[in-house]
Amino acid sequence: MHASSRHTPQRLGRVVFLLVLGVAQAFAMAWPFPGAWQGHSSGWLQLLSLSGFAMLLQRSDTAKQAFGCGWWFACAWLGGSIWWLYISMHVYGGMPGGLAALAVFLLAAGLALFYAAASWAYHRLCAAEAGVMSRALTFSALWLLAELTRGTLWTGFPWAAAGYAHVDSVLREWAPWVGVYGLSAISAWLAMLLAASWHGPRGARPTWRSVTWWLTIGCALVGTWVASPLRHSGIESNQRKPALTITLLQGNVPQDLKFGEGVGLALHDYREALLHNTSDLIVTPETAVPLLRDYLPDGYWPLLQQRYAQGQQAALIGLPLSAPDDTGVHRYTNSALALLPGAAADAYRYDKHHLVPFGEFVPPMFRWFVQLMHIPLGDFSRGQVVQLPLLWHGERIAPNICFEDLFGEELAQNFANPETSPTLLLNLSNIAWFGDTVAIDQHLHISRMRTLELGRPMLRATNTGATAIINAQGVVTHRLPSGVKGALTAQVLGVDGPATPYARWVSAWGLWPLVVWAGLVLSAVAWRALRKSPRK
Repeated sequence: MHASSRHTPQRLGRVVFLLVLGVAQAFAMAWPFPGAWQGHSSGWLQLLSLSGFAMLLQRSDTAKQAFGCGWWFACAWLGGSIWWLYISMHVYGGMPGGLAALAVFLLAAGLALFYAAASWAYHRLCAAEAGVMSRALTFSALWLLAELTRGTLWTGFPWAAAGYAHVDSVLREWAPWVGVYGLSAISAWLAMLLAASWHGPRGARPTWRSVTWWLTIGCALVGTWVASPLRHSGIESNQRKPALTITLLQGNVPQDLKFGEGVGLALHDYREALLHNTSDLIVTPETAVPLLRDYLPDGYWPLLQQRYAQGQQAALIGLPLSAPDDTGVHRYTNSALALLPGAAADAYRYDKHHLVPFGEFVPPMFRWFVQLMHIPLGDFSRGQVVQLPLLWHGERIAPNICFEDLFGEELAQNFANPETSPTLLLNLSNIAWFGDTVAIDQHLHISRMRTLELGRPMLRATNTGATAIINAQGVVTHRLPSGVKGALTAQVLGVDGPATPYARWVSAWGLWPLVVWAGLVLSAVAWRALRKSPRK
């Protein structure tokens, strides 16, 4: 029998195992099945799946095999995390099912190339390096660069970054220091440390040195947990000011009716809620009012303005806005507009900065793809990265819209000036595009990670879920059930304390310190490899 024929079942089994490990990492972001664990993240499952991948990567005989190893794993991980994009394209966009499925696969496959390249580079750098710690640091640095590239290139799409699985694990205590990308690097370091300690390049068994490393890691994790700023954030500042009573609306307007037959119902329901609520601040989801103000029914907007012109209540309403620029051309924005007592019209507005590709702007050369979908897509203009917060009842409230809370490095820019830094974060979203799927819980964990990174509570007003209140420690204190119409009312306290270490260094230097660290690690490994290589 030919040698390649003998190896075919082994290769097939390897691919299947990689796919299983990748899907397991996807499930670690938010468990998708009914039961007690539904919607929960799982840090241990993420570490277990990535450790399994690291062991297979260790056994790769060639750089080409390592590349394939990384691609199969990442393709399953990303495909298993963002499969719900199919719903927005096929169910609501009208794209043929086969083409929508192909589009999701191509997206996952393309993003997986970053991790395949990292796996290839790992094999090239560490093929002759037996040091456990060197292997772990190299893998961590390369995995970090892959995550950063996916999260920033072409506007970025860092959904389901590995660090999000640790929003409930002990590693969460590192979030205020290094953020979600740093957590991804730490988890990669731990995974390869376990893989390299247990099964080295030549099948070496654990040594006392590797055991010592694990004891050191345990002590470092405990020390970080004790010293974490999460232990103390928000206590003194909360005691010095009264609570803010807030109501978050969840209209539960079906996405297939939101811009059609359901417009009238949505306008009626939100108007009634806005007119009769008695909270200090009432917030609607993203585009709760789905029409430009010029196209609203007669008297609709003036009635809301009159309601909030007096008294001590305010409303923040999600809606599209239009205004001419300096050249007279009308520009459209996905915005949140505040109605405040005694204030002039449009006294406060927030315009979305980080727009969704294909949904809010059309990337170059992809107009044909957008035309395959029958979705009310807009060619929106961007707001500024840093916009002033809404000042209300002693709080500085910083809105963000939809998946903008996926980009913690952008939200952190609001902390550059301590005088205007937020005391509360507020997300307005509409995840109905993706149905009643795991996307709702994944997005909730993303918001929770932002509260851990930035040390501020997050309020979430959504169309179908998850409408929730998250405290500065990343704990969901109040939440409406998904897929129901309702209003979530609670008292919240902002945090005036100092910014977290992450917010301070990211607001000053962006994500470059992580890139520099990875570069230094890889430079040191490459230099050591050159020293060990035989000279001719």
